[in-house]
Amino acid sequence: MILDKKIYTLLNDQITKEYYSAYLYLQIAAYYDEHGLDGYASWYEKQAHEEEEHAMKIYRYLHENGQEVKLGQIDAPNVTFNDFLEPVKAALAHEEYITGCINDLMTAAKGVHDYRTMEFLQWFVHEQGEEEVNANRMVKLMETFGGKKLGLFVLNEKVKERQ
Repeated sequence: MILDKKIYTLLNDQITKEYYSAYLYLQIAAYYDEHGLDGYASWYEKQAHEEEEHAMKIYRYLHENGQEVKLGQIDAPNVTFNDFLEPVKAALAHEEYITGCINDLMTAAKGVHDYRTMEFLQWFVHEQGEEEVNANRMVKLMETFGGKKLGLFVLNEKVKERQ
């Protein structure tokens, strides 16, 4: 199948965005690990692996459709955190951004009647819904309990249990 040029470009770009997401989550994991919050560190390491899997789904889709994969440069995350709430807020903002990218891809595919790509992207639409719910929950929990030492300890232990 020959993909529309815009769809092809957007899919290749999305691979880079998914790998950037993995880098961002590894940076967040490092921040929490460096502050002794191993539950949060482990959670974001897991999220990084999921983002790599997302990139590979798109990679395989392009190859299965006879398309060349053109990998883009992955920038290092330019983030610094001053407290434990900032990383979870950054993760939520990033998931909202990625949802917008997937929506743009879906809109572009719909515009050229590329139903196969639309079907493929449906998995990502569903996945982004889950990702935003999880990220939003992490923000709410950190806002509610993260400012108290005991609350932060309990949160960290609960995050470990969720994995």
